[in-house]
Amino acid sequence: MSAPGRAGWFNAITSDERFRPADALTPAALLDAGLPLALFTVIYTVGGHNLTVSLWVALAAGAVLAVIRLVRRDQLQNVIAGFLVLGVGVFVSSRTGRAEDVFLPGLLINVGYGFAYLVSILIRWPIIGVLVGFITGQGTAWRRDRRMMRAYTNASLLWVAMFAVRLAVQAPLYFAGESQLGWLATARLLMSWPLFLIVVYLTYLVVRPAYHAYQAREAGDEPHELEESQELDEREQDEPSG
Repeated sequence: MSAPGRAGWFNAITSDERFRPADALTPAALLDAGLPLALFTVIYTVGGHNLTVSLWVALAAGAVLAVIRLVRRDQLQNVIAGFLVLGVGVFVSSRTGRAEDVFLPGLLINVGYGFAYLVSILIRWPIIGVLVGFITGQGTAWRRDRRMMRAYTNASLLWVAMFAVRLAVQAPLYFAGESQLGWLATARLLMSWPLFLIVVYLTYLVVRPAYHAYQAREAGDEPHELEESQELDEREQDEPSG
């Protein structure tokens, strides 16, 4: 669970519905986020550090959860992605013989997503704006509105912060090696879906008022404060290229 992946909570931004955690994360996805690696850590710790058995237990738990998610009609790409990340971690750990390497793909995913969100902000195409625009049919018109650009930028910064915090806590535990495996598993569990839901809710709080104000301005109920796209382009050209 690295990034916004379900349309439900995005739709809550555009309607009068209240935010519901179930729109952002299904019960099966909650288990999928931490159960396989939690089982891996427990079996590895109490089972005499038998890496092979522990990896097979984690893989079996991930497969069962993937089937449950498919039966519950979770989005197929999310189910495949979740199991694929687990599978890659199991493969890497089995090749290196290092128990902590089962967590490595998750850390690298946080690096990738955090970098992508940060770059999107720097080039003034914040990912949250792109996603909301695509899902709601708003397109890219929000880029010409100062308030929408600010809201989407701030919301995207929340996601950058989430990925950065995860890495700041979990990376040192990973590099500390097997001795910190239990703490690494605990940190990953606590910083997966709980932190994800907090950031999703904060994103909802940041974006929803700006979105509805923008819709009101478009409908003529509020003074129209659109900026011309040329102004944004000129500002981009005036800034040092770095």
